[in-house]
Amino acid sequence: MDIGVVLQNDPPALEIVEWAKKAEAAGFSHFWTFDSHVLWQEPYVVYSAVLGATERIVVGPMVTNPGTRDWTVTASLFATLNEMYGNRTVCGIGRGDSALRVLGLTPQTLGQLRESVQVIKGLGNGEKVTVRGNEIQFAWAAESRLEVWVAAYGPKALAITGEVGDGYILQLADPDIAEWMIAAVRKAAAAKGRDPDAVKFCVAAPAYVGDDLDHQREQTRWFGGMVGNHVADIVERYGSSGAVPRALTDYIKARQGYDYAEHGRAGNSHTTFVPDEIVDRFCVLGPVESHLKKLQQLKELGVDQFAVYLQHDAKDQTLAAYGESVIPAFG
Repeated sequence: MDIGVVLQNDPPALEIVEWAKKAEAAGFSHFWTFDSHVLWQEPYVVYSAVLGATERIVVGPMVTNPGTRDWTVTASLFATLNEMYGNRTVCGIGRGDSALRVLGLTPQTLGQLRESVQVIKGLGNGEKVTVRGNEIQFAWAAESRLEVWVAAYGPKALAITGEVGDGYILQLADPDIAEWMIAAVRKAAAAKGRDPDAVKFCVAAPAYVGDDLDHQREQTRWFGGMVGNHVADIVERYGSSGAVPRALTDYIKARQGYDYAEHGRAGNSHTTFVPDEIVDRFCVLGPVESHLKKLQQLKELGVDQFAVYLQHDAKDQTLAAYGESVIPAFG
């Protein structure tokens, strides 16, 4: 199982490049960042600097969306980086949340998500695609290879992931929920005539190595709020019908609004509704032994990559612990 790392594009941008260098030296396979260009800096310029300063680590957004850039521009960005640095990119994509909502826009439709995945993937692999009735191709991108991994929670989005995605991104580390979600993606892939085992599975969540569990919970409680923000859309659409596991929907009943100015920030003020139980289930906390145990459970479910959200006050400590103990354990 690969181990990746996720950061926000907080300034200074060159500091993000240094984190990527540390991650590569520690043995991490992937370096992901948020893509929300108002709240944080523009990721793709940073990716170019990261790729230029490293040798093997793969970069990508967790996640981009079909709404803030033309799909052909997104594909061209990846294909250009691949030409420059040798096919070391992956495109994580979803319907869009913070990047669109801070602009007063709504997330893209599932139909737009499906089509964008097909367009970006096709162009990013040097293929001909039809866009707005016109057949186009990057004649210069014959050697580019790009996988598109879809982030999803709801049943229709999970189905789309299985039908057209190269991979699936689940942003929480609860093994029971992960098992349910992975089964849904595999079922959709099989129904479409695809090999369900060919879809890659990435679980992403905050990981904090240490002994003070109460402090770790307070530093990562923001994640339950972020996940709850996505789940709220599902509940609005499906109600509490069982369309997704109740463990994922019940806890947001006490949720009251969301402040994007604090999106993904440790210690933010609008996540008090998230109980300790959810923090423990969604995140990976405690000493190294606890991390090894939970990640082994995820690996046995078929997870190909665990991506560490490194957004708390022990970044160096956790990065080092993963490099010394966790990454070697999973090879």
